[in-house]
Amino acid sequence: MIKEFNTQTRVSVGLETLWTVLSKDFVFISPKVLPTIVKDVQVIEGDGGVDTILIFNFFPGVSPLGFQRERITEFDEISHEIGLQVIEGGYLSQGLSYYKTTFQLSSIGELETLVNVKISYDHESDEIDEKVKPTKTSQSTLMYLKRLENYLQNEA
Repeated sequence: MIKEFNTQTRVSVGLETLWTVLSKDFVFISPKVLPTIVKDVQVIEGDGGVDTILIFNFFPGVSPLGFQRERITEFDEISHEIGLQVIEGGYLSQGLSYYKTTFQLSSIGELETLVNVKISYDHESDEIDEKVKPTKTSQSTLMYLKRLENYLQNEA
């Protein structure tokens, strides 16, 4: 049975700028934001919308398989929502049978955006590695958003 874990954070970046880097430019931005984790991101299939398949290649020691293949399952430019489901490698090679992260952005002000993060997950066994529990993986997602905020404020 698929379970959900929800969290949120405020990012001091305008809605449209954040949406662009989370939905369209993350192939180029992710290795810059996570330079010791993500070697590169490649579009394997699709045009960047729903059903686009991406492969995140990690540096040695980050993930047992060294990569994570994801499919964009949701892409709504009006509600600023994007969903990415892991379909191979990454968390699936660490004990989870289903893993999806959905970002929904809402403007708080001209230079501030609320990001609601929903992690949907499932696992076959009650014994899953501590590092793939949603409380841990959500910390990684929030850390990515904070690094992205820092990158946009200082580097972009």
